[in-house]
Amino acid sequence: MTIELPVTNNAFARDILTVAQLNQAVGQLLERSIPALWVRGEISNFTQAASGHWYFTLKDSRASVRAVMFRSRASAVGFVPRAGDQVEIRARVSLYEPRGDYQLQADAMRRAGLGNLYEAFLRLKEQLASEGLFDPARKREPVRLPRAIGVITSLHAAALRDVLSALARRAPQVPVIIYPAPVQGADAANKLAAQLRLANERAEVDTLLLVRGGGSIEDLWSFNDEDLARQVAVSEIPVISGVGHETDFTIVDFVSDLRAPTPTAAAELACAPRAELLGRVMQTLQTMVRGQQRRLER
Repeated sequence: MTIELPVTNNAFARDILTVAQLNQAVGQLLERSIPALWVRGEISNFTQAASGHWYFTLKDSRASVRAVMFRSRASAVGFVPRAGDQVEIRARVSLYEPRGDYQLQADAMRRAGLGNLYEAFLRLKEQLASEGLFDPARKREPVRLPRAIGVITSLHAAALRDVLSALARRAPQVPVIIYPAPVQGADAANKLAAQLRLANERAEVDTLLLVRGGGSIEDLWSFNDEDLARQVAVSEIPVISGVGHETDFTIVDFVSDLRAPTPTAAAELACAPRAELLGRVMQTLQTMVRGQQRRLER
């Protein structure tokens, strides 16, 4: 694709320009001459600033270009890219005038080669958000002292072993009930939703963990299902999602009462640790002993 850049800015007609004037003129020329476009490449040098802005380099085997994605746009992406990820970004070409570096200002990002899936993800996300399903006001805090915890996942998943190990270490006194369902495949979303309904019908746990390990967007796609998301939203039992790795986001994460970055983290958020409870008991006991001693002295 060839893009012609007609030089029409009056700044170029002057005899002598300052560096700032030159960069300003070049920036205006780039912004006017090149429309917003999609660019594919590999992420490198990714930095997520404290402000929420993303700074990264987009490269292929022959060239690279710096890029920035401001917080308002980055928050709508649905995942946090990592070095080596192949992505497609919709961006405008601009010039960072203080350094004279040309860069891309990204407005949207999706995983390369998965445009249709990602667009479907964004459409459903926007629809459910407009219905208020992501509203923080409707989310509930999980019970700190649950009588039992339910886990919805595959019996063969590594995520289940991680959750059970974390709960055994953190709160061995809390019973765990497993609601088995596949976490990947054509019918996985329906079976996950069915187990969620079953857990609500039985009402035998105070908190539900909906978990699976990491994977590609296709592997996690069951957790982007609309029916499953709506079942999570109407669940009478608070739901903690722990799907994938810290940088993975699914529709279920936005709808659930609490999102954990990993299955293990979901288990840790599900209840207070036994050591903390024992410490509080000992503190209360010591207070009672001191009170009794004062009464005896009087």
